[in-house]
Amino acid sequence: MEINTALETEEQLSAEQVAQFLMSNPDFFAQHPNLVAKINIPHAQKGSVSLVELQSEQLRKKVRTLNHKLSQLISIAKQNEQIYRVYADLNIRILKCTSMEDLILILEEVIQENLKLASVVLVPFKGAHALPEIQKRLFIEKRFKRDKFFFGRLSEHERKLLFADQDVKSVALLLIGDLGELGILAIGSTDAGHFNPDMDTLLISQLQQFMGILLPKLLTY
Repeated sequence: MEINTALETEEQLSAEQVAQFLMSNPDFFAQHPNLVAKINIPHAQKGSVSLVELQSEQLRKKVRTLNHKLSQLISIAKQNEQIYRVYADLNIRILKCTSMEDLILILEEVIQENLKLASVVLVPFKGAHALPEIQKRLFIEKRFKRDKFFFGRLSEHERKLLFADQDVKSVALLLIGDLGELGILAIGSTDAGHFNPDMDTLLISQLQQFMGILLPKLLTY
């Protein structure tokens, strides 16, 4: 009777209970090394493998995955360093500009050629080429309610006001000046997802600050 009860108890053990036991006793196979060699596990390609072989294969997969992630992180870090250097050089160069023409040429050279973006447009709120007041209000009330940045897509009307017929699908808009009184720097990409609201603003805010220092001098000429 006792033997039958023991057998029934063993038969009632579920795979879940076995799994829980092994999870609770991670050193079980270390204490019973003779079992490791006797356990065979079905394998899709190899038929069956030992527990040690399976663990080794899983470890190799994890190592390959980690190496791939590490390579991606290193690649992103290198790209970020290059972008940082481009912006640092741009900020120094624009401070040396003595005219709006020089400033626009440098912006186009760096942003379009070095950063490979589609377009850059500087729209002042003062001077001969100032944005009309009604259009200025349109942008400020719609795109700069919460911050002096906007990242994302524009309506067709807004896109044409800033970029005319250029192929631009996403934009970064920077309101220039302590109070946003000087103008808008608009940078466009042909990639609809390139500029998005979740973007980091560190480098672009530095450019915004440098533009805020320079523009008052140039707009008085």
